[in-house]
Amino acid sequence: MNTNRHQFPSPEDLKVFVTVIRKNGFANAAEALGYSPAYVSKRIAVLESTLSTRLLHRTTRRIALTGDGERVWIWAERLLGDFEEFVGEIANARHQPTGSLNICSSFGFGRNHVAPAIGKLSQTYPGLDIRLDVFDRVVDIVGEGFDLEIRVGDDLPGQHLGRKLVSNRRVLCAAPEYLQRRGTPQSLEDLKGHDCLVLKERDNAFGIWTLSKNGREETVRVGGPLSSNNGEIVLEWALSGGGIMLRSMWDAGPLLEQGRLVQVLPAYSQSANVWAVYPTRLSQSAKLRVCVEFLETYFRDLSAG
Repeated sequence: MNTNRHQFPSPEDLKVFVTVIRKNGFANAAEALGYSPAYVSKRIAVLESTLSTRLLHRTTRRIALTGDGERVWIWAERLLGDFEEFVGEIANARHQPTGSLNICSSFGFGRNHVAPAIGKLSQTYPGLDIRLDVFDRVVDIVGEGFDLEIRVGDDLPGQHLGRKLVSNRRVLCAAPEYLQRRGTPQSLEDLKGHDCLVLKERDNAFGIWTLSKNGREETVRVGGPLSSNNGEIVLEWALSGGGIMLRSMWDAGPLLEQGRLVQVLPAYSQSANVWAVYPTRLSQSAKLRVCVEFLETYFRDLSAG
């Protein structure tokens, strides 16, 4: 006789199970959740005992779902999502959103601009438990368990919802000493003869700059002796006279005002609006709505100031 048939799994155990799948391992899940691997293993064992079935095939290198594990994973994702929305709606009635929010962004913008905004958000809504991760790669926000991505640029994934937080653009700029040494380009074609500081970031084409002038896009292939996948490194090279870069006004604006950088070909720019991107199923989430509205106000006030 099955003594477990009337038992229900705990939301905590389901959350641990889903995290193990998303993070592809017990150790990764333990790090993400702030638990020990032993605790994660124990919760999976309890969940398997509660459901009277094996959920995972374990090997030394990887984990794989059993047939029942696949079914439990689908239901767990659905139940946890519904549970979060339920708690969020109740909290929203008290105007105090609660629950966890997993947010991601790119390295430079995430550290320099999103992180301070999230700090303010946490102070305003102390009931939220917020985690911010930054990456230099494309993120599968659903598969990796993120509720929200703050991204720069208008190439948005079609399967998700997007809300523009603030308008922004990238401009060409260089240090005065570089332009004195090498001259100032008068056309996009002239860039081919200059040292351009190329940034390889996420899924952007390497060494291809597409810029707009009077609403019309033009593309130029650029290169130079220096390139990086980190925008802050490129910025330091530009400030030290290493070449011409394409940089967001969020970062370049103050340096242009100080005279440490000079804008090159000012008629050209590249759209770099800041967007909140989130899965469709979370579009009615109270905690997510509060977060996006807060960030929209924060960035709008920041740009106005």
